[in-house]
Amino acid sequence: MAVTTSMSLRLELPKTELQIPPGLKAIILGGGCFWCTEAVFSRLIGVSQVISGYSGGIVDHPSYQQICTGTTGHAEVILVYYDPQIISLTSLLDVFWSTHDPTTLNRQGADHGPQYRSVIFYLDERQDQHARQHKEALDASGKFSAPVVTEISPFANFYPAEGYHQQYFERHSTQAYCQFVILPKVEKLHTLFADKLKT
Repeated sequence: MAVTTSMSLRLELPKTELQIPPGLKAIILGGGCFWCTEAVFSRLIGVSQVISGYSGGIVDHPSYQQICTGTTGHAEVILVYYDPQIISLTSLLDVFWSTHDPTTLNRQGADHGPQYRSVIFYLDERQDQHARQHKEALDASGKFSAPVVTEISPFANFYPAEGYHQQYFERHSTQAYCQFVILPKVEKLHTLFADKLKT
């Protein structure tokens, strides 16, 4: 996959590999600030690990400061390792599209820029087809008043974010951003998907 810079120079995205533990599957999702998505997905049964990071950009091993410029092409994402015998890809996508606004381009609430875009980086053809069919069904259902703009692109790279970004909500739950932005998403998760939550 290539991206076009402002100089019309086509660059190949740097590639990284994922080490997926035996018996597990992985998917990479971006739904705005990764503090929010990590807090949501880490609560689901069948999810063994969630790692906040950066994916889809042209810079190798980017820093948070670089990502914040909105010029590297990366999105803030989470890498989700899950057990498909316990939680399905369909369930993960249901949670994904229900806990952020997939109709706003490059924005989630007050967070704006391409790094906050709604995106699925698929790891295989099955994920690609499943995500596209799910997205089409959402648009046809009328659940949202505007079209779903979630990007669905092949995986190229994933870089774990700096340590202080990991498990941010768990470690800073009393901070204002956590209380006013992340907590409502977690509460929505509890309301809509109570049967899919870890005890």
